Amino acid sequence: MDCKKVGTLIGALRREKRMTQRQIADAMNISDKTVSKWERGHGCPDVSLLGGLSEILGVNIEKILLGDMVPNDTDGGNMKRIKFYVCPGCGGTLTATGEAEVSCCGRKLTVLVPKLADDMHTLKIEEVENDLYITFAHEMKKLHYIGFVASVGYDRVLMVKLYPEQGSEVRLPKISRGRLYYYCTNHGLFSI
Repeated sequence: MDCKKVGTLIGALRREKRMTQRQIADAMNISDKTVSKWERGHGCPDVSLLGGLSEILGVNIEKILLGDMVPNDTDGGNMKRIKFYVCPGCGGTLTATGEAEVSCCGRKLTVLVPKLADDMHTLKIEEVENDLYITFAHEMKKLHYIGFVASVGYDRVLMVKLYPEQGSEVRLPKISRGRLYYYCTNHGLFSI
C-alpha cells in the first residue's frame, strides 16, 4: 500500500465532497491531524477506520487501499453494451453499461456471459400489435425458473422480473434491432 497515493486520493475525494479535514475527523471520531497526516502521505488509515472512511467518501475500500480511481471510458450511452449481474444470495438483478465493480449481499458479483439458447431454454416469440409476446416451456419452480426477460436496444432496456410459480409468458414492447436476454436461475444468461 502506497501511503502517498492513498493520501492523495483521500484528499481529492474529500475536496470533491466539499468537506474539510475537520468534518471528516468529526464524522470518524478522530483528530483532524490524523486526516492531515494521511493526506500528506505520512501514514495510512487503520483497517478499523476504512469502512467509515469508505462510507463518508463514497468509494470502495479497495479503491482507497489502491489509492487510485481510474474512470471508465465513455461509452456514449449505448445500451447494447449492457452487462447483467445476479446476486446468488438474494437474486437481485443489476445492470451496467460500463466497467463496474458490483457487489450485493457482501459478495463481489461477476458479469454474466450470455449463451446461445439450447433445447431446454428456447423461447417462442410472436408479434402481437406492436409488442413481442414471449412464451417458454421452462419450468417455473422455486429452485429452477426464468428470473427475468429483457429486451435491449441502442437507447433502452425493458426488463420483466419473473418469479417462481408465475406463468411462463411475457409481453414486451418491440424494440427495433433489439436483442433479447433471459436468465435461468440454474443455467445462467441466454441471448437471442
